[in-house]
Amino acid sequence: MVWKPLTDGLLEAMRRCGFDERGIRVELAVPRESSHGDWTTNLALTLAKPLKRPPRAIAEALAAAFPAGETFAPPEVAGPGFLNFRYLKSYLESLPSRIAVAGESFGRSEFGEGEKILVEYVSANPTGPLNIVSARAAAVGAALVRLLRATGHSADGEFYVNDAGRQVDLLGESMAARFAERVGAERELPADGYRGEYVRELAARLPESEARAALAAKNGAEWFRDHALEHMLAWQRRDLDDYGAEFSRWFRETEVHDSGAVQATLEELTRRGETYRARTPEVDRSGAPPDAEERAEASGEATYLRTSRYGDDKDRVIVKSSGAPTYLLPDIAYHRDKHARGYRRAIDLWGPDHHGYVPRMKAAMQALGYGEDFLEVLIVQQVNLLSGGQPVRMSKRAGEFITLRDLMDEVGADCAKFFFLLRSTGAHLDFDLDVARQQNDENPAYYVQYAHARISAVLRFGAERGLTASTEARIPIEAPEEIALVRTLATFPEVVRGAAFAREPHRIPTFLIETAAEFHRFYHACRVVTEDAERSRARLQLCRAARCVLRNGLALMGVSAPERMERETEPAV
Repeated sequence: MVWKPLTDGLLEAMRRCGFDERGIRVELAVPRESSHGDWTTNLALTLAKPLKRPPRAIAEALAAAFPAGETFAPPEVAGPGFLNFRYLKSYLESLPSRIAVAGESFGRSEFGEGEKILVEYVSANPTGPLNIVSARAAAVGAALVRLLRATGHSADGEFYVNDAGRQVDLLGESMAARFAERVGAERELPADGYRGEYVRELAARLPESEARAALAAKNGAEWFRDHALEHMLAWQRRDLDDYGAEFSRWFRETEVHDSGAVQATLEELTRRGETYRARTPEVDRSGAPPDAEERAEASGEATYLRTSRYGDDKDRVIVKSSGAPTYLLPDIAYHRDKHARGYRRAIDLWGPDHHGYVPRMKAAMQALGYGEDFLEVLIVQQVNLLSGGQPVRMSKRAGEFITLRDLMDEVGADCAKFFFLLRSTGAHLDFDLDVARQQNDENPAYYVQYAHARISAVLRFGAERGLTASTEARIPIEAPEEIALVRTLATFPEVVRGAAFAREPHRIPTFLIETAAEFHRFYHACRVVTEDAERSRARLQLCRAARCVLRNGLALMGVSAPERMERETEPAV
């Protein structure tokens, strides 16, 4: 790992200079301009204030004290006090062989030291097909789990099924109405029921004799509710499986209620002095009167959680005056269960309408004594589907929204995931269907996959002429395009580590696009298979290393790495 010799070397240089390295965090970055080196740090600038010395003087002292190694040349001092590092040529020449030896493990590390993390993602209500925001969340969540595992964390994915509320009851009532319609019986669709075509599809699959009996029974609504829930969950599971999103567990909200966890959580919070009974909240930092939801929840004496102690703008009702819990208390109980299962961190991916829920849940975790860093929330922002430059609003399946299945049918799971992962999770995404359908370099997913396929073609071409990749520990790297390509490959482990640490999977496709571009520049500038067998074998080894990095990066995204594609042509010789 490149970060290790850099951070260790800088800390050793500090010790040699007599600087106190306690509490110092070394920040590393890849310069935008290659002329500034391969890695840079502003460490000297951060030390200037506590040391009361000019940053450039500190940088010069650190550069002189930096220990020699096998990876980097002595650092260069630049500007007001930056330290720039360049790879040794010997390191670059040995890297393709190292990548070949590492294979699928290249890019992986033990950075996470086995830290146990639970990533809860998608967690859509089981009342309809998964929409495109859920599709984006599934791509991001699954990629994040892979990234965490690739960096030595013990990470699991989980889907939280909201099966204990009014919405699931409405789905059952809606299915009963559609079944009644199917058999010519009379039953009105609830005013706020589910009207999508998918409800008719589910009703059409019901066993007629059992459904007729339930329709006539006094408590038959429960039968329709249970069947609607199971059919809908099976539908969601199937779509997510086909999409490549894996979950270690599907955790049902009813488990929280049936196990007594909700009451136990309330008792623990009360024991810790974090609740009180009142008609109105004691604290409201905003100074605003209670909103309609609060008035409804606390029309009598309700139980409040002291979330304002921990940064929320007001205390929150967790038990209504009727004695029923609000939706907040079961959510707290569920996260308490995560902590009880030994997870050091809980990362939740929530939809764009949940911003206001973040501070109260983080406050609740602190009220339980878990610390500020236990719960991390990533907001998965809205997706706008475009075709012909115009928003796409209707679904051929549901009549109300575009589903995950629609999208997979339209552009394929690989392309959908690549596009969803291209942008930061917290940024709105315009998903251009016209670009996603193209089989050319305008489509970034195709562009990267085609680079992998082209390299596979080059390796096959060489093998047909009796030339295989060199097995030498070092190969000559002279051409600027060769150097640029191998320098890019060298950064892959750091990109993976950084993406996991920052919870930013979009760094992977960005890197892969850059890698594909560097390979294509190399491919067009440097003939790989020539009459010079030694040079050909060396360049084939470089090609093989590039293919390994592309394949490993695509695997982290859950995207396939094809060895043949339609546009593939025989390489020039």
